[in-house]
Order: sequence, then structure tokens, then C-alpha cells
Amino acid sequence: MIESAKAFAPASVANVAVGFDILGHAVQSLGDCVTARRSPQPGVRIQSIAGVTTDLPLDAANNTAGRAVLALWELNRAEGGVELHIEKGIPMSSGLGGSAASAVAAVVAANELLACPADKLTLLRCAMLGEQAASGSMHLDNIAPSLFGGLVLTVGIDNPRIKQIPVPRSIRCVFVHPHLRVATSDARALLRKTVSLSDFVWQSANLAGFICGCYTNDLEMIRDSLFDVVIEPQRQQLIPGFTVARASALANGALGCSISGAGPTVFAWCDARHAQQVRSAMVEAFGQHGLPCDDWVTSIEAKGARLSVQAASKVRARE
Repeated sequence: MIESAKAFAPASVANVAVGFDILGHAVQSLGDCVTARRSPQPGVRIQSIAGVTTDLPLDAANNTAGRAVLALWELNRAEGGVELHIEKGIPMSSGLGGSAASAVAAVVAANELLACPADKLTLLRCAMLGEQAASGSMHLDNIAPSLFGGLVLTVGIDNPRIKQIPVPRSIRCVFVHPHLRVATSDARALLRKTVSLSDFVWQSANLAGFICGCYTNDLEMIRDSLFDVVIEPQRQQLIPGFTVARASALANGALGCSISGAGPTVFAWCDARHAQQVRSAMVEAFGQHGLPCDDWVTSIEAKGARLSVQAASKVRARE
């Protein structure tokens, strides 16, 4: 049996504007790594947290990675215990799925220590319990793309159905992270409990049009549909400069621009030829509001969480 394994889980853009709590896509430019080591002592312990964020709970039950592995360990009635070493590559409260990535990387690594490794849907459910530790609610729009990769639609919670949606090859995602923090719980607290019928119809049409555009490689359909009329208007107040950044992105060729998850990261989809000018325009817009930014451009690849090269070689040797 393997004594230790290390896994990487990518960041993610949740909601993708038109799919609140049901759509998300992976971001390969950054992510979290977790190393899981077998321990003779029962239970799950977090031995260290390093990287861009370190002020996270070491108590496994209150940590996203720890709670996810606790669920996996209890489900499999595994003997002994596991120690976790977490390397944070995603800033917390950034809207890039940092808590989800830690939970996903943890269960993927810990799964390799089991005599009978679990399937991906089981890992999804366990990671979802870990995500709940951070956000206070169960949703899969960060967990699913981080685990499966690409653009992912999730239907259901108790019995989740996962569907990877094709993305036109020329599409690039530009995402800009202004240096401020927005807590997911605060962003959710802003949301109204009801939606007008007209907004429901409009948002439903946008969701259908966006998915149709992805399947048919129709960039104009994506452009006409990638617009959030429900969540974005309520949350944009949390992000100074957002409206200017969004307008600048669209003026420079973006197909759509919105808030990634709860924010403050803002993402834009565009054709590859417009990616650099969209990025520059968004960064400049936030700069006008006194906010320095981190920024990236990435393709949307169908690669999710994965073992490190060393761990993968051990798996092949075991097989």
C-alpha cells in the first residue's frame, strides 16, 4: 500500500455568470496541493499549511481539506489515520475556489492511501462536505470543475449528475484578481430570496443560449447570452471598479465579463486574439480605483485534479 501521495487541484470560476451554483470551469494557472501520509494514529490531522495563505484552522473538522478527508476515511472505515500537508496556491476569499481546491486535492491524495480507492462521484460528495466547512452551504460549482476539469454543469446535490460541456478551442478566460477580500458568506447574505418572473425567464434564456453556443461553437450566441441579470447586480457593490472593468472588457472584445464566484475576482471570456487587450483594459480599470491586481489568461482545458508525477509513478508501479 502507498504510504503517501500528493495531488494538485486547480482553481475554478464558479457560476460562469449565468449558472448560479450549477456551472463552473477549471482554471489551470493556479491551484492547491495537498500531500497525504499514512499514520498509525487514527483520525485525520493537519500537520502544516504553507503558501499564499496560512491562517487557516489546523483542526481537521473545521478545515475544508480535513473535513473532506474525514468524510472519506469514515465512509471507507479505513484503518489507521492520515496526516495532511497543505500548500495553498489560491488566495482565500478571492472567488477562485480556494476552499474547494483544498478539499479536492486532499481527497484525491488521501484516496490513494485506501486499499480500495473510491470513484470520482464519492470523492465529489466528500469534497462537498469539506467545502461546506468554509461556505456554510453545499454547492458544487467549484468542487466539480476542480475535480473533473473543463466547463462543468452539475444537477442535484444528494444525487449529483455531472456533465462536462465542450468549450470552443479559440476561447480564453481572462481573470483579474483585485487585491481585496470578499467572504463567500457575506456575498451570499446580500442575495434576495426571490427573483422576478421576467428576470427568471431572461436568465433561463441566457443559460440555455450559453450552453448551446458552447456545444455549437457559436461565439456570437455566447456573446449574446453570457450576461447575469440576477446575481451580478446584487454583488457588484462589493467590488470597487467592477462596472468600469466590465465595460472596458466588453469594449475591447470580450464575449462576456462577470464576477467569479462570490468575487472579488472578475473573469472575461474572449477569443484568443483579444485576450491581451482585454486583460490590460481590466487591470487599468481597477488601477483607476486604486486597486492593484493579479491577472492571468488561460485556456479552459478538460483537466481536473491529478496526482503529482511521483505519486502517479507509484500508482503505475502498483498496478
